Amino acid sequence: MEDFKFTGKEWWREGVRFECTGSGKCCTSHGEFGFVYLNLEDRQRFAKYFNLSTSAFTRKYCEKTGGIWHLKEDPKNPDCMFLKNGNRCGTYEARPTQCRTWPFWPEVMNAKSWAKDVKAFCPGVGRGEIIPAERIEKQLREQIESEKGWGK
Repeated sequence: MEDFKFTGKEWWREGVRFECTGSGKCCTSHGEFGFVYLNLEDRQRFAKYFNLSTSAFTRKYCEKTGGIWHLKEDPKNPDCMFLKNGNRCGTYEARPTQCRTWPFWPEVMNAKSWAKDVKAFCPGVGRGEIIPAERIEKQLREQIESEKGWGK
């Protein structure tokens, strides 16, 4: 992915009101956002959580598509395999960068995508505290760095 360029004029510069409501909707498949992508650090964090070696965790829970590591999916249920009771992460402490940085992903941080791809299904948008631009930018940069390691 190309580096995300910040102009200082982004629509979210005044902050965005967001609070996780625990709906679990971000853990369910939304077309192109179906895979939970993982870099090496994500797989190591999961492995430690499950008390497995990184290679054992990777063999058991991961696969590569197009050269990119992601959690395996059940074709009959594309939701995250670690989603419990339809709305809770069963591995919250070990969750990957992709999950920790949601909803502040580069590909949805333009006004049109935010309204279409995030606000339309995430009940946390417009709730809670205002997330300042500095925190949003930090999460965007963390996601960008994570994506660079998805194939490793």
